Amino acid sequence: MADWIGDTWQRLPLLDADVRYAATWLDHDEADALLARLWEEIPWEQHRLRIFGRDVDAPRLSCWIGDPDATYSYSRTRFEPRPWTPSLHALRGRLENACGARFNSVLANLYRGGQDSMGWHSDDEPELGSQPVIASLSLGAERRFRFRRRVPRGHRVDPVGLPLSHGSLLCMAGDTQRHYQHDVPKNAVVIGMRMNLTFRLIRP
Repeated sequence: MADWIGDTWQRLPLLDADVRYAATWLDHDEADALLARLWEEIPWEQHRLRIFGRDVDAPRLSCWIGDPDATYSYSRTRFEPRPWTPSLHALRGRLENACGARFNSVLANLYRGGQDSMGWHSDDEPELGSQPVIASLSLGAERRFRFRRRVPRGHRVDPVGLPLSHGSLLCMAGDTQRHYQHDVPKNAVVIGMRMNLTFRLIRP
């Protein structure tokens, strides 16, 4: 992991992982303005994913954005990148400086309410490399984000969670994706929209 900028990072106590969190990476007014711009700029769509042999609608809206060669495959579905929006292009450089990494793409996810979710998974696709750096910026309603250690089938492990607040930045690096899965569970109490932007580097 390259140097991290500033002194606002909190390291999560996860063994064999490198996860750091800045709760107020953007101040409230800037986060509000960015959320409003991205709501208008991003061409949101509902992706179809293949899960357990069936094609299903993803429980959220999404958009894959990046450089022309940043093609990405997950859940057995191949996504061609849409062009960078003005706001995301400007944000890209700031996140590269903050996390000490290079990014050529971003997966934007829109959780329309507490019933929209993200199931357990690791960002370990081959095109991300063996130790990807993933910068996750959250805007809008606070949602709980959980990690669980990969263990042999039949073993149980309790997840570790933290609330991702409006304007917060989470960076995952090192062997995090190799040893852990993460999710965003449903929450009937949550009212309001959450937008999440996960910047990453797609390798040939």
